[in-house]
Amino acid sequence: PCVDFYKYTCGGWMKNNPLPAAFSRWGSFEELGEGNQAALTTILQAASTNTSASRSANVQKLGTYYSNCMDSAAAERAGADPIKPELHRISEIDSREDVQEEIAHLQMIGVNVLFGFGSTQDQKNSTSVIGGAFQGGTGLPDRDYYLKTDAASQEIRKNYVAHIGRLFQLAGSSAAEATADADRVMAFETALAGSEKTRIELRDPEANYHLRTAAQLASMTPNFSWKKYFSDLGAPAIPAVDVQNIEFFSTVDSLMAKAPLSDWKAYLRYKTINNAAGSLSSAFVNENFAFSKTLSGAKEMLPRYKRCTRAADGGLRDALGQAYVEKNFPATAKTRALAMVHNLESVLKDRINALTWMSDATKKQAVVKLAAFTEKIGYPDKWRDYSSLDIKKGPFVDNLYAINVYENKRDLAMIGKPVDRTQWGMTPPTVNAYYNPSMNEIVFPAGIMQPPFFSPTADDAVNYGGMGSVIGHEMSHGFDDQGAQYDPQGNLKNWWTDADLAAFKQKTGLVSDQFDSYTVLDSIHVQGKLTL
Repeated sequence: PCVDFYKYTCGGWMKNNPLPAAFSRWGSFEELGEGNQAALTTILQAASTNTSASRSANVQKLGTYYSNCMDSAAAERAGADPIKPELHRISEIDSREDVQEEIAHLQMIGVNVLFGFGSTQDQKNSTSVIGGAFQGGTGLPDRDYYLKTDAASQEIRKNYVAHIGRLFQLAGSSAAEATADADRVMAFETALAGSEKTRIELRDPEANYHLRTAAQLASMTPNFSWKKYFSDLGAPAIPAVDVQNIEFFSTVDSLMAKAPLSDWKAYLRYKTINNAAGSLSSAFVNENFAFSKTLSGAKEMLPRYKRCTRAADGGLRDALGQAYVEKNFPATAKTRALAMVHNLESVLKDRINALTWMSDATKKQAVVKLAAFTEKIGYPDKWRDYSSLDIKKGPFVDNLYAINVYENKRDLAMIGKPVDRTQWGMTPPTVNAYYNPSMNEIVFPAGIMQPPFFSPTADDAVNYGGMGSVIGHEMSHGFDDQGAQYDPQGNLKNWWTDADLAAFKQKTGLVSDQFDSYTVLDSIHVQGKLTL
């Protein structure tokens, strides 16, 4: 252990569990995830063969969606045809007003263009839902991929541009057109990336809070009409928006004014093709995966049935989640898990009160915040109503678009209303958990509350060693670099004394400095503040 502690602790696992070719990481989370996915596949296969007249509407939707996704023969016959109506819309653009209308349309059907927009809690008034505008619209995982000058980053960019060109050709462009348009896309996305905040900067909620009225939005981007944008989304009555990154939207405004229509068309075409590529014919799917290997390291594509199962989990989330919970999460599991959470909260309370560096005034507030935690276990109290969602046979892309429109309409309808604290951010079968500072809640889906993490019939030692560590981890987020800035009601509001906040930053700074000194590979250093 004093020679190589990592190998000492993890070497046995690594030796006995070689990395599967289709994965870029493998651990107990992924192992359980595969088990949950198998359970979901069983549900979906049963739904796809269920022709009973008495089957529920949700079962019918699940069955149609899954069998539609699995129809590889239809996908091969169709080629690029399913997205041709969308590409035709883009080809018809002949003004900047058309560009703006197309941006709203593509966002509604789930294409990540230009920026992100949706409902969000007001960070300083946590009972209120407002609009949120976020940086986005780039295709690589992080701004650094566009801006770093090292050899590895340059090689990734070269591969990315070639990939964009090949997708354009698959959708019908000539080689020369594809090459020129790929260069346009890269330049466009690089312009966006240049004004994006870093991941570390995004960790500062105070610096990313900019509440703007409709009039303030209009003056912020004179060349981009928010009034028209909201109307095009079908949500004209949006009173206020939290703008994450003012500088980014200045770039958006500049592109609206100055970027040639040919650049806009190339960018919008690529985003549309790329969004659908994984759901079209094998030529698109294979090209999509070939580039993704550059980023993930995975050597093999998941089989189609696994990709379709994941699509159903993400798309018909509550319909599939409800079926999963009925078979895999009994009421006894929820009861025992809640008792664990309460026990761990009691221990954290004791530890807060035992701190030697924190004053009694701040300890008192920390304990108030801990007592205000909302605990969500297993699944939501209210399931989504999919009666307005039409899932039908035909190109699978059409069903993806239909689900995205359903979800976006549902999301936009929340703006201007009181916060619905029953909402969940993860699907029930997900092997993960989270803390949400604006809700001051800890959330544990049924998917992670399975062996080896948790079982209602297991010994306490097993459950606390597995699930207990996850519960403790999520509780700690209430008091981490971000969580510590939110009060018991989820408002971005300081509740620390000045001296305690200074001590907190000094002590966490030691952790950041320690990790800054670690080298991961060659000359690549850990980013200590991001680790923190």
